Amino acid sequence: MSNTPYNPEQEGAKMGFADAMSYGDYLHLDGILNQQHCLSAAHDEMLFIIQHQTSELWMKLALHELQAARTALQQGQTPAMFKMLARVSRIFEQLNNAWDVLRTMTPADYTRFREALGPSSGFQSYQYRMIEYVLGNRNPNMLQPHEHVPEVHAMLSAELARPSFYDEVIRFLYLSLDGHTDNMPSLDLASPHALNEEVQARWLEVYRDIDTHWTLYELAEKLVDLEDYFRRWRFNHVTTVERVIGFKRGTGGTSGVQYLRRMLSVELFPELWTLRGDL
Repeated sequence: MSNTPYNPEQEGAKMGFADAMSYGDYLHLDGILNQQHCLSAAHDEMLFIIQHQTSELWMKLALHELQAARTALQQGQTPAMFKMLARVSRIFEQLNNAWDVLRTMTPADYTRFREALGPSSGFQSYQYRMIEYVLGNRNPNMLQPHEHVPEVHAMLSAELARPSFYDEVIRFLYLSLDGHTDNMPSLDLASPHALNEEVQARWLEVYRDIDTHWTLYELAEKLVDLEDYFRRWRFNHVTTVERVIGFKRGTGGTSGVQYLRRMLSVELFPELWTLRGDL
């Protein structure tokens, strides 16, 4: 074995970047890596900040994919939509794995910097709220925490004024089965989607004859897969919070674990889960 240090330049690798774009330039790493501002001397605060910042980046990508998937669905580009939905499921798998890192923080670690958070809380994440709005869990009461940022409030309000992704899926369901949407139930854009027996009956048609309705069947299972990962993310959130703070109130004033457990009962696509008992 040679003791001569390996030099990538000898194989053609560019080693000088005074006149060219580098890896750090392309990713704007200086800006990203200088945004971790701890407000205490606690060692684990850096973990807490990076955990939530990276989660927000993954949520940004999830929204990018969901909004593109809705457009693809509207344009009848189902193969592209399926790829995007599969990617969103994998994104939530990454978000789930991140809880494993945060759970290395003990209650004693967290109490050293918790007061520095003030009333800030994860339930104030506008990107998380946007994901719920896009998927159909539309609670207008959750606009209020964003009133202090007019552009964010306007963006969320605009989402509430348009059909959700699942609304578009239901439209596609009726259009595919009937060739029109005359019999489609009316939409309630300002409320969370609730179980609709008529919609469930139409999905049952699909599941009872999957060979005829394979595209609709594949779409339904993609949505179940996505919600499966989303539910796991919520569950991991609950267990992590309970492990770290027990049943204390959340920093944002919520009931903490009790609030998060209530969110576990929310179903994004209830017809697709309930119909399984009718097959």
